[in-house]
Amino acid sequence: MQINIIACLDQNGAIGYKNRLLFHIRKDMERFKQLTLNHTIVMGRKTYESLPHGALPLRRNIVITQQEIQLENCEVYHSLTDALEKCTDDIIFIIGGESIYKQCMHLADNLYLTIVDKKMPKADTYFPSINSENWEIIDKEQHKEIDDAKKEIYSFSFITFRKNRK
Repeated sequence: MQINIIACLDQNGAIGYKNRLLFHIRKDMERFKQLTLNHTIVMGRKTYESLPHGALPLRRNIVITQQEIQLENCEVYHSLTDALEKCTDDIIFIIGGESIYKQCMHLADNLYLTIVDKKMPKADTYFPSINSENWEIIDKEQHKEIDDAKKEIYSFSFITFRKNRK
């Protein structure tokens, strides 16, 4: 099993505000799709609820929640441990939110981050801090693009980290 974390964050590590993404950058969305397609994605309930059309197609969708709910085209588990036990030979992408990221940082093999060169004035959810002793950058790409929703040009980087296996 390979556990990957994927997220888009600002310079302060902010990832969302009021259960919405901070950025809507086409290249970031395309990268997300390309990396996660045909793999398992794991998310918390709030992240699931933020998806405009529910479960993401062509992926195994797993939602972690304490609630007794059933979600269309999703597997629901009450703990990350329970979910991961069902994914022993899968490539897994953790897609949020804040609580799930925190639970997975020590388990992750790779981080696929989009870091936007901006500090957003309003944010209420954050990505966990990255200890540079535990991670090495193995790939970095610089980009610029307009945010379709905000009509603002952003500079951003795709950065891939691999866990140091000491």
